[in-house]
Amino acid sequence: MPAHRVQDRGMTTNVDPTSRSTEAIGDGGRGASRSFVVTGGSQGVGRAIVERLAADGHVVILDLAETLTWQDPNVTLVSGDAGDPDTARRAAGTAETMAPLAGWVNNAAVFRDAPITAPPSDVLGAITANLSLAITGCHAAVGHFLLYGRAGAIVNVSSHQAQRPVRGALPYATAKGAVEALTRAVAVDHGPDAIRTNAVALGSVETARYEEYRREHPDVDRQMAALHPLGRVGTGREVAEAVAFLLSDQAAFVNGAVLPVDGGRAAQGADPEGA
Repeated sequence: MPAHRVQDRGMTTNVDPTSRSTEAIGDGGRGASRSFVVTGGSQGVGRAIVERLAADGHVVILDLAETLTWQDPNVTLVSGDAGDPDTARRAAGTAETMAPLAGWVNNAAVFRDAPITAPPSDVLGAITANLSLAITGCHAAVGHFLLYGRAGAIVNVSSHQAQRPVRGALPYATAKGAVEALTRAVAVDHGPDAIRTNAVALGSVETARYEEYRREHPDVDRQMAALHPLGRVGTGREVAEAVAFLLSDQAAFVNGAVLPVDGGRAAQGADPEGA
């Protein structure tokens, strides 16, 4: 059975944090007991997250892709810009028709450099291109959970670069630093509504993009092994398991956390004696 696709078209009561479980929501006769939205979920790390969450419920992918190159009966594609509030609300509504929306993952990202010597409007534009995706997703998710008076969970995908940028990634690193601050602020503001907001800060992960880079740079595995104390890059499945944990009731008292999923990369300092 192919993955579903939806074409583009055209409150405030606090919840007792102990009263509603995100995993104990009735399915209303619709099959899945709960649903999720994952932005940028058509490929790479996003796809791994979608495939993992599809084992727990129905997943709506919000992505610029027009079609999926893979199929899953528990996956629906909403084609559109994750940074557009109307499209994000439509993704939430689509998920709700499948099962009560329980979790939202802001994974979509833009990789575009603009050095500080570029016009400030170019730098701000590149930063906003990333940050707006997380802000819009949090806005849609929180609004939906409040509308239904329901507990919920949000996971923002960040990067080790929020703490330790690499050269040539100023807008991306700046945006990810802001995403981590956004995560904490939303967690504080909406914890009383039983809405948990956390983030995962990723190290290097095996993706099609990484494989392309590996083909062009045969020595990259050795370099990555040196950067990650575990001696390797991560896998999409490892990221997905961390995200699934943060969305689950097993993490019911985890709120406002930034979980490194980086093999120790952010913890490791340069060794002057090893130079």
